Amino acid sequence: MRLALFQPDIPQNLGAAIRLASCLGVELDVIEPCGFPLSDRSLKRAALDYGRSAALVRHDCWEEFLSAPARNPGRLVLFTTKAAAPFTEFSFRADDTLIFGRESAGAPDEVHAAAQARLYIPIRGRSLNVVNAAAMALGEALRQTGGFPSASV
Repeated sequence: MRLALFQPDIPQNLGAAIRLASCLGVELDVIEPCGFPLSDRSLKRAALDYGRSAALVRHDCWEEFLSAPARNPGRLVLFTTKAAAPFTEFSFRADDTLIFGRESAGAPDEVHAAAQARLYIPIRGRSLNVVNAAAMALGEALRQTGGFPSASV
């Protein structure tokens, strides 16, 4: 299972995604360019010390991400408000990559075209923070595939 963020705009969200990926034991793909320098202090503050334990892979562009060998075996599952199917009715596989678009603009047409599935999270209201949405999606995907890490005390 992988989590991918397409050109994130907000360093604090990427920091929270780094923590999420580290805690759940999933790889995190960051598709650049980001809306901020990856050396940003607020990113480091948000990631805390989880950055050292996270499996973070940076991609210079969309094309580089698509051709990355580690990502290629599985499906690309896009979470978008423009989807027709809720994520709760989808059958996830352990090699899926869950992708989330920019906070400001979502995912462009080429990301939609590349996705093998497009899902939405049924909510009241307009939108959900991207990392909250990623946590919900990863939780369901890992539950379905038995991919949650062993509990550590």
